[in-house]
Amino acid sequence: MAYRRQPESWTEDVHCRICLDFFADPVSLECGHNFCCACITGAWEREARNSCPECGQEFPRQKLTVNRALANLAERARKLRLESKPCDVKPWCQEHQEEVKLFCETDLKLICYVCRDSRGHKSHSFMPIKEAVEMYKEQLKSSLQSLNDKRALFLHTELKQIRQISEVKEQANCLQSHITSQFAKMHQVLAAKEQRLLRELRREEERILDAMGKNLGEIQENLNSIQEEITKMQEQMEQRDDVTFLRVETAQKTRSEGDFSKLALVSDHLPLGQFNGPLQYMAWREMLDTLHPAPASVILDVDTANPWLMVSEDRASVRLGNEERELPDVPQRFDRGAFILASEGFTSGRHYWQVEVADKTWWGLGVAAESAPRKGEFNPTPECGYWTVWLFPKHGCVARTALSLTPLSLSAGPRKVGVLLDHGAGQVSFYNADNMSHLHTYTHPFTERLYPFFCPGPNDDGSNSAPLSICSPRAL
Repeated sequence: MAYRRQPESWTEDVHCRICLDFFADPVSLECGHNFCCACITGAWEREARNSCPECGQEFPRQKLTVNRALANLAERARKLRLESKPCDVKPWCQEHQEEVKLFCETDLKLICYVCRDSRGHKSHSFMPIKEAVEMYKEQLKSSLQSLNDKRALFLHTELKQIRQISEVKEQANCLQSHITSQFAKMHQVLAAKEQRLLRELRREEERILDAMGKNLGEIQENLNSIQEEITKMQEQMEQRDDVTFLRVETAQKTRSEGDFSKLALVSDHLPLGQFNGPLQYMAWREMLDTLHPAPASVILDVDTANPWLMVSEDRASVRLGNEERELPDVPQRFDRGAFILASEGFTSGRHYWQVEVADKTWWGLGVAAESAPRKGEFNPTPECGYWTVWLFPKHGCVARTALSLTPLSLSAGPRKVGVLLDHGAGQVSFYNADNMSHLHTYTHPFTERLYPFFCPGPNDDGSNSAPLSICSPRAL
Protein backbone atom coordinates (compact mmCIF):
# COMPACT_ATOMS: atom_id res chain seq x y z
CA MET A 1 0.00 0.00 0.00
CA ALA A 2 1.18 3.56 -0.72
CA TYR A 3 -0.14 7.02 0.02
CA ARG A 4 -0.75 9.43 -2.88
CA ARG A 5 -0.64 13.16 -2.42
CA GLN A 6 -1.10 15.11 -5.67
CA PRO A 7 1.63 17.71 -5.09
CA GLU A 8 4.03 15.07 -3.84
CA SER A 9 3.56 11.96 -6.05
CA TRP A 10 7.23 11.09 -5.53
CA THR A 11 6.30 9.73 -2.10
CA GLU A 12 4.98 6.59 -3.80
CA ASP A 13 8.59 5.56 -4.47
CA VAL A 14 9.62 5.55 -0.82
CA HIS A 15 7.42 2.65 0.30
CA CYS A 16 8.67 -0.83 1.18
CA ARG A 17 7.04 -3.53 -0.96
CA ILE A 18 6.88 -5.85 2.04
CA CYS A 19 5.32 -3.71 4.78
CA LEU A 20 3.81 -1.18 2.31
CA ASP A 21 4.84 1.67 4.58
CA PHE A 22 7.54 4.31 4.36
CA PHE A 23 11.04 2.86 4.41
CA ALA A 24 12.62 2.38 7.85
CA ASP A 25 16.41 1.89 7.67
CA PRO A 26 16.23 1.10 3.91
CA VAL A 27 18.85 -1.22 2.40
CA SER A 28 19.60 -2.12 -1.22
CA LEU A 29 20.00 -5.68 -2.51
CA GLU A 30 22.49 -6.69 -5.17
CA CYS A 31 19.64 -6.63 -7.69
CA GLY A 32 18.96 -2.94 -6.94
CA HIS A 33 15.63 -3.28 -5.15
CA ASN A 34 15.15 -1.59 -1.80
CA PHE A 35 13.43 -2.80 1.37
CA CYS A 36 13.31 -2.01 5.08
CA CYS A 37 16.23 -3.75 6.76
CA ALA A 38 13.97 -5.51 9.30
CA CYS A 39 11.47 -6.53 6.58
CA ILE A 40 13.99 -8.18 4.26
CA THR A 41 15.93 -9.96 7.01
CA GLY A 42 12.64 -11.21 8.51
CA ALA A 43 11.49 -12.47 5.08
CA TRP A 44 14.76 -14.32 4.56
CA GLU A 45 14.47 -15.98 7.95
CA ARG A 46 10.89 -17.12 7.27
CA GLU A 47 11.67 -18.46 3.78
CA ALA A 48 15.11 -19.86 4.76
CA ARG A 49 16.61 -18.48 1.50
CA ASN A 50 18.16 -15.19 0.36
CA SER A 51 16.02 -13.94 -2.53
CA CYS A 52 14.49 -10.66 -3.65
CA PRO A 53 10.72 -10.56 -2.94
CA GLU A 54 10.24 -8.30 -5.99
CA CYS A 55 12.27 -9.92 -8.78
CA GLY A 56 12.94 -13.33 -7.24
CA GLN A 57 16.73 -13.23 -7.73
CA GLU A 58 18.64 -15.37 -5.23
CA PHE A 59 21.94 -14.42 -3.60
CA PRO A 60 24.63 -16.73 -2.24
CA ARG A 61 25.09 -14.54 0.84
CA GLN A 62 23.27 -11.82 2.68
CA LYS A 63 24.73 -8.57 1.42
CA LEU A 64 22.77 -5.46 2.35
CA THR A 65 23.85 -1.90 1.47
CA VAL A 66 22.49 0.98 3.49
CA ASN A 67 20.65 3.48 1.25
CA ARG A 68 20.99 6.78 3.08
CA ALA A 69 19.49 8.88 0.28
CA LEU A 70 16.34 6.74 0.27
CA ALA A 71 16.21 6.97 4.06
CA ASN A 72 16.23 10.78 3.84
CA LEU A 73 13.45 10.77 1.22
CA ALA A 74 11.35 8.39 3.36
CA GLU A 75 11.79 10.61 6.39
CA ARG A 76 10.71 13.64 4.34
CA ALA A 77 7.65 11.80 3.04
CA ARG A 78 6.77 10.71 6.57
CA LYS A 79 6.82 14.33 7.73
CA LEU A 80 4.64 15.40 4.79
CA ARG A 81 2.07 12.77 5.72
CA LEU A 82 2.01 13.97 9.32
CA GLU A 83 1.53 17.55 8.13
CA SER A 84 -1.30 16.60 5.73
CA LYS A 85 -4.96 16.53 6.69
CA PRO A 86 -6.67 13.15 6.84
CA CYS A 87 -8.96 14.07 3.99
CA ASP A 88 -5.96 14.77 1.76
CA VAL A 89 -4.36 11.38 2.26
CA LYS A 90 -5.90 8.25 0.80
CA PRO A 91 -4.59 4.69 0.62
CA TRP A 92 -3.58 3.93 -2.95
CA CYS A 93 -2.78 0.74 -4.85
CA GLN A 94 0.75 1.15 -6.13
CA GLU A 95 0.27 -1.52 -8.81
CA HIS A 96 -2.98 -0.26 -10.40
CA GLN A 97 -2.95 3.38 -9.30
CA GLU A 98 -6.41 2.96 -7.76
CA GLU A 99 -7.69 3.78 -4.31
CA VAL A 100 -7.78 0.68 -2.11
CA LYS A 101 -11.27 -0.25 -0.98
CA LEU A 102 -11.03 -3.88 0.12
CA PHE A 103 -9.11 -6.13 2.49
CA CYS A 104 -7.98 -9.55 1.24
CA GLU A 105 -8.41 -12.02 4.11
CA THR A 106 -6.37 -14.66 2.29
CA ASP A 107 -3.28 -12.51 1.67
CA LEU A 108 -3.93 -10.12 4.56
CA LYS A 109 -3.47 -7.15 2.24
CA LEU A 110 -5.29 -3.94 1.32
CA ILE A 111 -6.30 -4.06 -2.35
CA CYS A 112 -8.26 -2.14 -4.96
CA TYR A 113 -11.10 -3.45 -7.09
CA VAL A 114 -8.75 -4.23 -9.95
CA CYS A 115 -6.67 -6.40 -7.60
CA ARG A 116 -9.83 -8.24 -6.54
CA ASP A 117 -10.61 -9.19 -10.15
CA SER A 118 -7.04 -10.11 -11.00
CA ARG A 119 -5.74 -13.67 -11.31
CA GLY A 120 -3.50 -13.23 -8.25
CA HIS A 121 -6.53 -12.93 -5.95
CA LYS A 122 -8.74 -15.49 -7.61
CA SER A 123 -10.90 -17.45 -5.09
CA HIS A 124 -9.70 -15.21 -2.23
CA SER A 125 -11.99 -13.84 0.49
CA PHE A 126 -12.54 -10.06 0.70
CA MET A 127 -14.30 -7.62 2.95
CA PRO A 128 -14.67 -3.85 3.17
CA ILE A 129 -11.83 -2.12 4.97
CA LYS A 130 -14.16 -0.85 7.70
CA GLU A 131 -15.42 -4.37 8.47
CA ALA A 132 -11.83 -5.65 8.52
CA VAL A 133 -10.87 -2.91 10.95
CA GLU A 134 -13.82 -3.81 13.22
CA MET A 135 -12.99 -7.51 13.02
CA TYR A 136 -9.31 -6.99 13.86
CA LYS A 137 -10.18 -4.55 16.59
CA GLU A 138 -12.39 -7.21 18.17
CA GLN A 139 -9.58 -9.73 17.85
CA LEU A 140 -7.15 -7.21 19.28
CA LYS A 141 -9.57 -6.45 22.09
CA SER A 142 -9.82 -10.16 22.91
CA SER A 143 -6.03 -10.52 22.77
CA LEU A 144 -5.67 -7.44 24.94
CA GLN A 145 -8.08 -8.88 27.50
CA SER A 146 -6.15 -12.15 27.48
CA LEU A 147 -2.88 -10.28 27.98
CA ASN A 148 -4.40 -8.23 30.78
CA ASP A 149 -5.57 -11.44 32.45
CA LYS A 150 -2.10 -12.93 32.08
CA ARG A 151 -0.56 -9.73 33.38
CA ALA A 152 -2.83 -9.84 36.44
CA LEU A 153 -1.87 -13.48 37.01
CA PHE A 154 1.84 -12.70 36.74
CA LEU A 155 1.44 -9.69 39.03
CA HIS A 156 -0.25 -11.93 41.59
CA THR A 157 2.46 -14.56 41.18
CA GLU A 158 5.14 -11.86 41.43
CA LEU A 159 3.61 -10.61 44.67
CA LYS A 160 3.49 -14.14 46.09
CA GLN A 161 7.12 -14.73 45.10
CA ILE A 162 8.19 -11.45 46.72
CA ARG A 163 6.33 -12.41 49.88
CA GLN A 164 7.94 -15.85 49.88
CA ILE A 165 11.38 -14.31 49.42
CA SER A 166 10.65 -11.99 52.34
CA GLU A 167 9.43 -14.93 54.43
CA VAL A 168 12.56 -16.96 53.65
CA LYS A 169 14.79 -14.01 54.57
CA GLU A 170 12.85 -13.47 57.79
CA GLN A 171 12.97 -17.18 58.60
CA ALA A 172 16.72 -17.25 57.87
CA ASN A 173 17.24 -14.30 60.24
CA CYS A 174 15.21 -16.03 62.96
CA LEU A 175 17.12 -19.28 62.49
CA GLN A 176 20.42 -17.39 62.56
CA SER A 177 19.41 -15.77 65.85
CA HIS A 178 18.32 -19.18 67.17
CA ILE A 179 21.63 -20.82 66.20
CA THR A 180 23.65 -17.95 67.66
CA SER A 181 21.73 -17.95 70.94
CA GLN A 182 21.90 -21.75 71.31
CA PHE A 183 25.65 -21.84 70.79
CA ALA A 184 26.10 -18.77 72.99
CA LYS A 185 24.48 -20.72 75.83
CA MET A 186 26.79 -23.67 75.23
CA HIS A 187 29.78 -21.33 75.09
CA GLN A 188 28.70 -19.85 78.42
CA VAL A 189 28.41 -23.29 80.01
CA LEU A 190 31.79 -24.37 78.66
CA ALA A 191 33.45 -21.10 79.64
CA ALA A 192 31.99 -21.32 83.15
CA LYS A 193 33.18 -24.94 83.47
CA GLU A 194 36.65 -23.96 82.22
CA GLN A 195 36.95 -21.01 84.64
CA ARG A 196 35.69 -23.14 87.54
CA LEU A 197 38.31 -25.83 86.88
CA LEU A 198 41.05 -23.21 86.52
CA ARG A 199 40.05 -21.63 89.86
CA GLU A 200 40.05 -25.02 91.58
CA LEU A 201 43.44 -25.80 90.04
CA ARG A 202 44.86 -22.50 91.31
CA ARG A 203 43.47 -23.13 94.81
CA GLU A 204 44.97 -26.64 94.89
CA GLU A 205 48.27 -25.32 93.59
CA GLU A 206 48.33 -22.54 96.22
CA ARG A 207 47.38 -24.95 99.05
CA ILE A 208 50.07 -27.49 98.17
CA LEU A 209 52.75 -24.91 97.43
CA ASP A 210 51.96 -23.04 100.66
CA ALA A 211 52.42 -26.23 102.73
CA MET A 212 55.56 -27.15 100.82
CA GLY A 213 56.91 -23.62 101.18
CA LYS A 214 56.42 -23.62 104.94
CA ASN A 215 58.10 -27.01 105.23
CA LEU A 216 60.93 -25.82 102.98
CA GLY A 217 61.47 -22.88 105.37
CA GLU A 218 61.66 -25.22 108.33
CA ILE A 219 64.14 -27.47 106.47
CA GLN A 220 66.30 -24.49 105.60
CA GLU A 221 66.24 -23.29 109.26
CA ASN A 222 67.35 -26.75 110.38
CA LEU A 223 70.10 -26.71 107.75
CA ASN A 224 71.36 -23.40 109.12
CA SER A 225 71.33 -24.76 112.67
CA ILE A 226 73.15 -27.91 111.59
CA GLN A 227 75.75 -25.85 109.76
CA GLU A 228 76.33 -23.82 112.94
CA GLU A 229 76.78 -27.05 114.93
CA ILE A 230 79.22 -28.37 112.34
CA THR A 231 81.26 -25.19 112.62
CA LYS A 232 81.31 -25.45 116.41
CA MET A 233 82.34 -29.12 116.24
CA GLN A 234 85.15 -28.33 113.85
CA GLU A 235 86.39 -25.65 116.27
CA GLN A 236 86.13 -28.16 119.15
CA MET A 237 88.14 -30.67 117.18
CA GLU A 238 90.93 -28.18 117.11
CA GLN A 239 90.88 -27.80 120.97
CA ARG A 240 94.21 -28.96 122.38
CA ASP A 241 93.22 -29.13 126.08
CA ASP A 242 91.84 -32.64 126.70
CA VAL A 243 89.77 -31.70 129.76
CA THR A 244 88.19 -28.76 128.08
CA PHE A 245 87.53 -30.86 124.94
CA LEU A 246 85.66 -33.54 126.86
CA ARG A 247 83.61 -31.07 128.88
CA VAL A 248 82.50 -29.13 125.75
CA GLU A 249 82.00 -32.25 123.62
CA THR A 250 79.68 -33.84 126.20
CA ALA A 251 77.52 -30.71 126.34
CA GLN A 252 77.41 -30.28 122.52
CA LYS A 253 76.42 -33.91 121.93
CA THR A 254 73.54 -33.78 124.37
CA ARG A 255 72.21 -30.56 122.89
CA SER A 256 72.46 -31.64 119.22
CA GLU A 257 70.65 -34.91 119.81
CA GLY A 258 67.74 -33.01 121.34
CA ASP A 259 67.49 -30.31 118.59
CA PHE A 260 67.56 -32.56 115.43
CA SER A 261 65.40 -35.54 116.33
CA LYS A 262 62.61 -34.65 113.73
CA LEU A 263 62.88 -34.33 109.92
CA ALA A 264 59.69 -34.26 107.69
CA LEU A 265 59.04 -33.97 103.91
CA VAL A 266 55.72 -32.60 102.63
CA SER A 267 54.92 -34.85 99.65
CA ASP A 268 51.58 -33.74 98.16
CA HIS A 269 50.43 -33.80 94.49
CA LEU A 270 47.82 -32.07 92.31
CA PRO A 271 44.73 -34.28 91.80
CA LEU A 272 45.37 -35.41 88.20
CA GLY A 273 42.14 -37.34 88.11
CA GLN A 274 40.26 -34.09 88.61
CA PHE A 275 42.19 -31.91 86.17
CA ASN A 276 43.62 -34.38 83.66
CA GLY A 277 40.56 -36.61 83.27
CA PRO A 278 38.11 -36.79 80.32
CA LEU A 279 37.32 -33.07 80.55
CA GLN A 280 35.27 -32.95 77.34
CA TYR A 281 33.08 -35.82 78.46
CA MET A 282 32.72 -34.32 81.94
CA ALA A 283 31.70 -30.98 80.41
CA TRP A 284 29.26 -32.73 78.05
CA ARG A 285 27.61 -34.59 80.91
CA GLU A 286 27.25 -31.34 82.80
CA MET A 287 25.79 -29.66 79.69
CA LEU A 288 23.02 -32.26 79.52
CA ASP A 289 21.35 -30.51 82.44
CA THR A 290 21.35 -27.23 80.50
CA LEU A 291 20.15 -28.55 77.13
CA HIS A 292 16.82 -27.25 75.79
CA PRO A 293 15.02 -29.23 74.78
CA ALA A 294 16.69 -31.80 77.00
CA PRO A 295 16.30 -35.45 75.90
CA ALA A 296 13.00 -36.50 77.41
CA SER A 297 12.19 -39.66 79.36
CA VAL A 298 9.27 -40.93 77.31
CA ILE A 299 7.02 -43.52 78.97
CA LEU A 300 4.75 -45.75 76.89
CA ASP A 301 1.01 -45.79 77.54
CA VAL A 302 -0.08 -49.44 77.80
CA ASP A 303 -3.74 -48.42 77.46
CA THR A 304 -3.07 -47.38 73.85
CA ALA A 305 -1.08 -50.51 72.91
CA ASN A 306 -2.47 -52.86 70.28
CA PRO A 307 -3.22 -56.29 71.89
CA TRP A 308 -0.39 -57.86 69.86
CA LEU A 309 2.23 -55.57 71.39
CA MET A 310 4.38 -56.46 74.40
CA VAL A 311 5.51 -53.55 76.60
CA SER A 312 8.43 -53.85 79.02
CA GLU A 313 7.91 -53.40 82.77
CA ASP A 314 9.66 -50.02 82.75
CA ARG A 315 7.46 -49.03 79.77
CA ALA A 316 10.52 -47.96 77.81
CA SER A 317 10.46 -50.58 75.03
CA VAL A 318 7.87 -52.39 72.90
CA ARG A 319 7.90 -55.35 70.52
CA LEU A 320 5.39 -57.48 68.63
CA GLY A 321 4.28 -60.52 70.64
CA ASN A 322 3.50 -64.03 69.43
CA GLU A 323 -0.19 -63.93 70.26
CA GLU A 324 -3.01 -61.46 70.74
CA ARG A 325 -3.74 -60.68 74.37
CA GLU A 326 -7.22 -60.20 75.80
CA LEU A 327 -7.33 -56.52 76.77
CA PRO A 328 -10.20 -54.08 77.38
CA ASP A 329 -11.22 -52.38 74.14
CA VAL A 330 -10.95 -48.85 75.54
CA PRO A 331 -11.42 -45.87 73.17
CA GLN A 332 -7.73 -44.93 73.22
CA ARG A 333 -6.46 -48.40 72.23
CA PHE A 334 -5.33 -49.25 68.68
CA ASP A 335 -7.28 -52.34 67.60
CA ARG A 336 -5.84 -53.00 64.10
CA GLY A 337 -2.50 -51.26 63.63
CA ALA A 338 0.39 -52.51 65.81
CA PHE A 339 0.85 -49.02 67.27
CA ILE A 340 1.34 -47.47 70.69
CA LEU A 341 1.57 -43.90 72.03
CA ALA A 342 3.46 -42.30 74.90
CA SER A 343 1.62 -41.56 78.12
CA GLU A 344 2.39 -37.83 77.96
CA GLY A 345 1.29 -35.52 75.15
CA PHE A 346 2.43 -31.99 74.41
CA THR A 347 0.45 -28.84 73.63
CA SER A 348 3.38 -26.41 73.57
CA GLY A 349 7.16 -26.14 73.81
CA ARG A 350 10.07 -28.03 72.29
CA HIS A 351 10.57 -31.73 73.07
CA TYR A 352 13.17 -34.26 71.94
CA TRP A 353 13.57 -38.01 72.44
CA GLN A 354 15.66 -40.80 70.94
CA VAL A 355 14.75 -44.39 70.08
CA GLU A 356 17.07 -47.38 69.62
CA VAL A 357 16.40 -49.05 66.23
CA ALA A 358 19.79 -50.73 65.56
CA ASP A 359 18.65 -54.38 65.31
CA LYS A 360 15.39 -53.77 63.47
CA THR A 361 14.43 -54.14 59.81
CA TRP A 362 10.98 -52.50 60.11
CA TRP A 363 9.79 -49.65 62.35
CA GLY A 364 7.74 -46.44 62.46
CA LEU A 365 8.27 -43.35 64.64
CA GLY A 366 6.78 -39.88 64.96
CA VAL A 367 3.89 -38.05 66.61
CA ALA A 368 0.11 -38.45 66.53
CA ALA A 369 -2.65 -35.92 67.13
CA GLU A 370 -4.96 -36.62 70.04
CA SER A 371 -7.96 -36.72 67.67
CA ALA A 372 -6.26 -39.01 65.14
CA PRO A 373 -8.08 -42.30 64.42
CA ARG A 374 -7.10 -45.38 66.42
CA LYS A 375 -9.77 -47.88 65.41
CA GLY A 376 -10.01 -49.88 62.21
CA GLU A 377 -7.77 -49.74 59.16
CA PHE A 378 -6.10 -46.40 58.32
CA ASN A 379 -2.80 -45.06 57.02
CA PRO A 380 -0.80 -43.15 59.63
CA THR A 381 -0.18 -40.09 57.43
CA PRO A 382 -0.38 -36.32 58.04
CA GLU A 383 -3.81 -36.30 56.43
CA CYS A 384 -4.99 -38.56 59.29
CA GLY A 385 -3.08 -36.71 62.02
CA TYR A 386 0.17 -38.77 61.99
CA TRP A 387 3.58 -37.29 61.16
CA THR A 388 5.98 -40.23 60.88
CA VAL A 389 9.04 -41.77 59.24
CA TRP A 390 9.38 -45.50 58.58
CA LEU A 391 11.89 -48.19 57.74
CA PHE A 392 10.47 -50.72 55.27
CA PRO A 393 12.50 -53.73 54.03
CA LYS A 394 11.91 -52.97 50.34
CA HIS A 395 11.85 -49.16 50.51
CA GLY A 396 14.40 -48.20 53.16
CA CYS A 397 13.77 -45.11 55.29
CA VAL A 398 10.82 -43.07 54.00
CA ALA A 399 8.51 -40.22 54.98
CA ARG A 400 4.90 -41.28 54.61
CA THR A 401 2.03 -39.25 53.14
CA ALA A 402 -1.34 -40.20 51.69
CA LEU A 403 -0.01 -39.94 48.12
CA SER A 404 3.52 -41.27 48.29
CA LEU A 405 6.51 -42.61 50.19
CA THR A 406 9.37 -40.08 50.07
CA PRO A 407 12.81 -41.79 50.28
CA LEU A 408 15.23 -40.30 52.81
CA SER A 409 18.91 -39.94 51.94
CA LEU A 410 20.97 -42.17 54.21
CA SER A 411 24.52 -43.47 53.84
CA ALA A 412 23.65 -46.22 56.35
CA GLY A 413 20.72 -47.19 58.52
CA PRO A 414 20.64 -45.27 61.81
CA ARG A 415 21.24 -47.05 65.10
CA LYS A 416 19.23 -44.40 66.92
CA VAL A 417 16.60 -42.01 65.64
CA GLY A 418 15.98 -38.64 67.28
CA VAL A 419 12.55 -36.96 67.11
CA LEU A 420 12.14 -33.21 67.72
CA LEU A 421 8.69 -31.69 68.25
CA ASP A 422 8.45 -27.90 68.23
CA HIS A 423 4.74 -27.45 68.86
CA GLY A 424 4.72 -23.67 68.64
CA ALA A 425 6.70 -23.59 65.39
CA GLY A 426 4.57 -26.39 63.88
CA GLN A 427 7.60 -28.59 63.24
CA VAL A 428 8.35 -32.31 63.59
CA SER A 429 11.94 -33.22 62.61
CA PHE A 430 13.76 -36.55 62.51
CA TYR A 431 17.51 -37.11 62.88
CA ASN A 432 20.04 -39.91 62.61
CA ALA A 433 21.07 -39.65 66.27
CA ASP A 434 24.40 -41.35 65.54
CA ASN A 435 25.69 -38.15 63.93
CA MET A 436 22.66 -35.84 64.26
CA SER A 437 22.24 -35.62 60.47
CA HIS A 438 18.80 -34.41 59.41
CA LEU A 439 16.42 -36.99 57.91
CA HIS A 440 13.10 -35.22 57.36
CA THR A 441 10.89 -32.39 58.62
CA TYR A 442 7.11 -31.97 58.58
CA THR A 443 5.50 -28.56 59.10
CA HIS A 444 1.90 -28.07 60.16
CA PRO A 445 -0.01 -25.50 62.26
CA PHE A 446 -0.58 -27.75 65.28
CA THR A 447 -3.58 -26.82 67.42
CA GLU A 448 -4.07 -29.89 69.62
CA ARG A 449 -2.12 -32.23 71.87
CA LEU A 450 0.47 -34.44 70.17
CA TYR A 451 1.76 -37.80 71.48
CA PRO A 452 4.98 -39.65 70.61
CA PHE A 453 4.09 -42.54 68.29
CA PHE A 454 5.78 -45.96 67.97
CA CYS A 455 5.40 -49.02 65.74
CA PRO A 456 7.85 -51.96 66.14
CA GLY A 457 6.72 -53.54 62.84
CA PRO A 458 6.11 -57.24 62.12
CA ASN A 459 8.50 -59.94 63.31
CA ASP A 460 9.41 -61.07 59.76
CA ASP A 461 10.18 -64.64 60.84
CA GLY A 462 12.30 -63.43 63.70
CA SER A 463 14.49 -60.98 61.74
CA ASN A 464 12.63 -58.02 63.27
CA SER A 465 11.90 -59.39 66.73
CA ALA A 466 14.07 -56.82 68.55
CA PRO A 467 12.09 -54.19 70.48
CA LEU A 468 11.92 -50.46 69.91
CA SER A 469 13.69 -49.03 72.97
CA ILE A 470 13.36 -45.44 74.14
CA CYS A 471 16.78 -44.13 75.20
CA SER A 472 17.17 -42.84 78.74
CA PRO A 473 18.59 -39.29 78.77
CA ARG A 474 21.46 -40.45 81.02
CA ALA A 475 22.31 -43.27 78.62
CA LEU A 476 22.81 -40.99 75.62
